[in-house]
Amino acid sequence: MLVEKNVSLQACNTFGIAASADTLVRVRSAQDVQDVLADPLLARQPMFVLGGGSNIVLTGDVQPLVLKMEIQGRRLLEETPRGWIIEVGAGENWHDTVAWTLAQGWPGLENLALIPGTVGAAPVQNIGAYGVELQDRFHSLVAIDLHSGEPFMLDAAQCAFGYRDSVFKHRAPAGQQGAPRGMGLAGRAIITHVRLWCPKDWRPELGYLDLEKKRQEAGIAQPSAQQIFEWVCEVRRAKLPDPAVVGNAGSFFKNPTVSPEQCLDIIARDPKVVHYPLPDGSIKLAAGWLIDACGWKGKRVGKAGVYDRQALVLVNRGTPDDSVTGGEVMTLARAIQTSVYERFGIRLEPEPVVV
Repeated sequence: MLVEKNVSLQACNTFGIAASADTLVRVRSAQDVQDVLADPLLARQPMFVLGGGSNIVLTGDVQPLVLKMEIQGRRLLEETPRGWIIEVGAGENWHDTVAWTLAQGWPGLENLALIPGTVGAAPVQNIGAYGVELQDRFHSLVAIDLHSGEPFMLDAAQCAFGYRDSVFKHRAPAGQQGAPRGMGLAGRAIITHVRLWCPKDWRPELGYLDLEKKRQEAGIAQPSAQQIFEWVCEVRRAKLPDPAVVGNAGSFFKNPTVSPEQCLDIIARDPKVVHYPLPDGSIKLAAGWLIDACGWKGKRVGKAGVYDRQALVLVNRGTPDDSVTGGEVMTLARAIQTSVYERFGIRLEPEPVVV
């Protein structure tokens, strides 16, 4: 294992926030995790797992031991009559993995193209876009218990997937130890490999208006998975800033869900509110629309700003030498939350992890 001291994390988070780690271990194999847990000095420290840094806001230097996930590798684990099971190292780039599966002739992940971050972070967040969530294409994962050092596997049910949620985002009740299979794995486990499911009976998912518009413009009745991949990339690049150019953490707030009665009340006051019915009868509201309606698009607090083409995205308006701080980002986020609550009575929940 490679242990580094006083490491800058500015290039390790897509917001480009300047912060550092007291101690960082580059995890390039499952054995590296075992070596950390066998080290008497490292093993006693609190630990923080860092992937691509695309879903975090650093509000200061990171005191816990940073485990920087860098495990690589992609392979076909198994082909069945129904589909393909692909095993991917948790440190692999997510978008590159989507492109790789399509190049192998395995469709299914195309709607999730261009989502920043690593493969290991995908089940933690249950990433999703354009009608597909990670849970729809998930088979299982391999992780290591940071208390016992024992490896274990979880299937989809054990991951307790929800909207941008999973068992990895919740802490276990006080006193619960070991490698549980049901709840509370935040800070207690590190994902080393993710197994994805690509179905042979693939059908295009075109439920979102942006993709349907692309299909109509192209005049293609049954687009291929590769075609959808290209459309998704075009749409996302037109709407969202490239983190390599403008620092950001992607969508900053979750789309809230309300009851039909609440939605009707909002529509009575704001008929143009963007909303989508869900299978359980609740209504999902577009958080970006709510923020835009409150006048935040293009506004800024210090060096933290709201992207002028998508109000759901907060951006770094500073420079590498004079970067936005995590405090500025969260001050802006709280101001937006207050505005939306005062106008619509809805509390927006941030997506990124605040460290």
